[in-house]
Amino acid sequence: QVQLVESGGGLVQAGGSLRLACVASERTFSRYTMGWFRQAPGKEREFVAAVRWIGSNVYNADYADSVKVRFTISRDNFKNTVYLQMNSLKPEDTAVYHCAADGGPGYSRQPADYDYWGQGTQVTVSS
Repeated sequence: QVQLVESGGGLVQAGGSLRLACVASERTFSRYTMGWFRQAPGKEREFVAAVRWIGSNVYNADYADSVKVRFTISRDNFKNTVYLQMNSLKPEDTAVYHCAADGGPGYSRQPADYDYWGQGTQVTVSS
């Protein structure tokens, strides 16, 4: 069982930045694809970004079109932590942000493919 705990959410003005962090309890953290998803009130959970460690210093990352260029996902396998740097935030980025871990062989944009989830952290962007 992998436990995930997110932090770093808050209230920020449009154009501002936030950095989310998610710490995992799993010692074999490096083998998991880590993803960030978000869910706004009345909407379905949507994919934001995912990162998979290939080996050495090589990572593969994937982003939703809506956040590409503005958001950056990264991971520190020594700290069992995945980050989401969010710049140029917009009011439409307001949501609860969840990190998730996928123990499968690839990486996916589908929430159903992820095995473990954190409780989420609220991000609110004011206009």
